[in-house]
Amino acid sequence: MRLKDKVCLITGGAAGIGKVTAQRFASEGAKVVICDVNREAGEALAAELGSDASFSVVNVADRAEVQAWVDGVVARYGRVDVLINNAGITRDAMFVKVKDGQLVKQMDEAAFDLVMNVNLKGVFNCAQAVAPYMIKQGSGVIINSSSVVGLYGNVGQTNYVATKAGVIGFTKVWARELGRYGIRVNAVAPGFIMTEMVQKMPEDVLAGMRSRTPLGRLGEPVEIANTFLWLSSDEASYVHGATISVDGGIVIGT
Repeated sequence: MRLKDKVCLITGGAAGIGKVTAQRFASEGAKVVICDVNREAGEALAAELGSDASFSVVNVADRAEVQAWVDGVVARYGRVDVLINNAGITRDAMFVKVKDGQLVKQMDEAAFDLVMNVNLKGVFNCAQAVAPYMIKQGSGVIINSSSVVGLYGNVGQTNYVATKAGVIGFTKVWARELGRYGIRVNAVAPGFIMTEMVQKMPEDVLAGMRSRTPLGRLGEPVEIANTFLWLSSDEASYVHGATISVDGGIVIGT
């Protein structure tokens, strides 16, 4: 019961790593507060987790929605102990694609802006909404979900990589600014994880992922959830400003 009675907010909590994290936190005694844009899945998960859990439809890119959500959480539970900034999307495309010397395709501005708004601005919005409450109570944990591609880059992911590298930058700045208030800030950089979305990929793609991972397999969502759990608990009380890779040893090449 490492998170007994802790109020833990998880963005993008209705599916994938977020869902497993919510389940893992609940098993450790947390009061789990989920937000997502998927109402059906979110409400079903909250019901599964019990009366201490709650779910709200929130677009993390919308600052007003985020603030209303966090204010509502504090009104109900009285505090915010942990924020897991997990929500994220991809809109992959080549930066530029050229054939016979002619430009034939490129990442469009709308795809760039959408990923930036959810993955980077969304993290900013959520952390800035909880920080004043955490400062007032003199404690808190903020964990930002990055990615190995934020460390190494990846073909076809200019927008996504930029956000995940930016999240690491956020983490370092906030660790410097918020540590004096008893707030720990860290990032987790997952590798290839077997979420529902990844399971639907063609087998040759999955085989390629496994071949690039020294441990020879994809990670399980619970392995990321366990890292979130440890960082959120008092067991990690002196871990601050770190980016922890949970990736089976992968280094993404060109």
